[in-house]
Amino acid sequence: MNMTHYMELLSVNQPWNLIIFMAVPIVLAETIAITELYLLYTRRYKGSVRMLNRACSIAVGLYFTGVFLYLVPTVVMPLTTTGQWRGPADLIAVLSYLAGVVPLLGLALVDLNIIGQNRDEHGKMAIHATFVAIFLVVGHIAMVFGMLDPAIMSAGAGAAAPAHMH
Repeated sequence: MNMTHYMELLSVNQPWNLIIFMAVPIVLAETIAITELYLLYTRRYKGSVRMLNRACSIAVGLYFTGVFLYLVPTVVMPLTTTGQWRGPADLIAVLSYLAGVVPLLGLALVDLNIIGQNRDEHGKMAIHATFVAIFLVVGHIAMVFGMLDPAIMSAGAGAAAPAHMH
């Protein structure tokens, strides 16, 4: 079976690419999502849970900005200039993954008091929760299209051989 560049990136250089490009951002984002639920439910915006939430938000925002700045010139630009995209699913997967920089950097900017400066803590958490939701959407789009055989969405996909499970 063919694979998207998204899956190829995660598959090569095991386990390092998987850790760098998937595990680190996902563990931080999941920690944010879980602590966010607690914070919004209890409205306890002071204490260790908020400190953990804030630290993870700033860390993942800065970390993923670095991932984005690394992948665009080293992967996206060469694939684009040489016409090596493997079809729409490939493009959707990679661009959705990279779109995660917007909500993840947004989380950091909220917690660095750059976005939402004039809001109270609950108002800032509303912005925060919106960024978490956006990240969940683009992240899941990236995963779904990234796991798809890119030939399925490409021209002439009807002629593609069926995949065999081993």
